[in-house]
Amino acid sequence: MKPQRAAQSRAISATKAPKFGRAVYGLVRRVPRGRVVTYGQVAAILGHARAARTVGTALANLPRSLLHIVPWHRVINAGGRISNRGSVHRPDLQRELLEIEGVRFRGAVVDLNQYRWAGPVRERQVALRVEPRLETDRARGTQRGKVKRSVR
Repeated sequence: MKPQRAAQSRAISATKAPKFGRAVYGLVRRVPRGRVVTYGQVAAILGHARAARTVGTALANLPRSLLHIVPWHRVINAGGRISNRGSVHRPDLQRELLEIEGVRFRGAVVDLNQYRWAGPVRERQVALRVEPRLETDRARGTQRGKVKRSVR
C-alpha cells in the first residue's frame, strides 16, 4: 500500500469512530510512557464520570489503524488490575507492554499511587447543553432549585 493510501485509510477509520470514542483515543494518547490511567479516570476527565464501561468499549473497538498510535495498554481498572474481558491473549500482551515501559506489578496489581497519571494539567471545560428549568411555586413564593433568602 502506498504511503498516501495508508494515511487515507487511517484517517477514514479514525473518523468512523463515535465522537466519544475519538475523545477517548485523544486523551489516552496523552498518557505518558510508564504511567497508567483507569477507565473511570478517563471518563471523568472527559466529563462523563459514570462512563467507565463506555471507555472500555471504545478501547475494545479501537480501529486497527490506531493500534500503534493509541497506547490502549496504559488503561487499567480501578483496582490496579488488567481487565481480561474479551481476548484471551490481550491481558498478557498488555502486561508485557506495561512492563517494557517500566510499570511494575505486585502479583497482578499495579500500584496506582506510584504509576497513576494525574491527568492533563488543565481539564476540559464541559458545558451543559440544556439549562435546568426553574418552576415557580406560587404558594410558597420560591423557585424550585433556588432557596429564597430573607433579608435582615
